[in-house]
Amino acid sequence: MASLGMKGLFNLTSREIDSQVTKTSPGNYALGRVSENKFYVYYVGRSDTDLNGRLKDWVDEYDKFRFSYAASPKAAFKKECQNYHDFGETDKLDNKQHPQRPDDSNWKCPVCDIFN
Repeated sequence: MASLGMKGLFNLTSREIDSQVTKTSPGNYALGRVSENKFYVYYVGRSDTDLNGRLKDWVDEYDKFRFSYAASPKAAFKKECQNYHDFGETDKLDNKQHPQRPDDSNWKCPVCDIFN
């Protein structure tokens, strides 16, 4: 079974984001809803610079979030790719496409060969 490797299950509100995501940092997130006491992942994403700010872009779109800080933008990219593939890609997620890498990078997806 796939694991997000993220902490918490929090309400996706600005107040809760400020309470939980206290560092300005790259990081990853999963957005979704709870049904029958289970968290269903609908979207995975990342921020290369400010996880708190990026999460606030999603307030009112989903109910709940999980998150993790990343050591670098590259680490956040790799984790986003892994989560994207683990949780069903565009077939099961609301993500419209594979995670994009920054234009000035040559980073490779750790799972597929989209950037080869």
